[in-house]
Amino acid sequence: MKRVTLISTGGTIEKTYDERTGMLANRRSIVDTMLSALRLEDISINSIQLLSKDSQDFTHADRKRILDMVRVMIEDAGPEDGGVVVLHGTDTMSVTGELLYSTLFEGKADAPTVPIVLTGAMRPYEMTRSDALQNLTEAIFAAGVLSPGVYVVAHGRALAFPGVVKDVDRGTFVREA
Repeated sequence: MKRVTLISTGGTIEKTYDERTGMLANRRSIVDTMLSALRLEDISINSIQLLSKDSQDFTHADRKRILDMVRVMIEDAGPEDGGVVVLHGTDTMSVTGELLYSTLFEGKADAPTVPIVLTGAMRPYEMTRSDALQNLTEAIFAAGVLSPGVYVVAHGRALAFPGVVKDVDRGTFVREA
């Protein structure tokens, strides 16, 4: 059985509607709700709620917390470990991806032996026509089959860092031109 660690940080994928304010907000993790909608054969998910924020509000300290948690989760990775999935807001996902890549992989002889996959959604899970469940499913699958590295997985594609950016006009991620 493959083990995948899922680190939740908030972002659009986990925003819920607040009836009092009439706004979408990161109030609590809804990862368990999303995971319960999936049929995951031979995969064990270790779910960790680290943050519950819009990524536009992330500080350097928040990104360091993500980096530190990823380090802890990959420290003793073995053959049964399928990697780490980080649920993240799409607006600054590239910033965190570049940090993870440059710190853990770029020019490192002792680079991690598992993939680190970032994913999120352009529309919250609770909304109609959301890409959240598709992207989560793809990210979990990708964490079990990709080679070591840092990736954005969304909309049927896995893009390796460095050089991954959000294309706001297309509503997806692309390789930097």
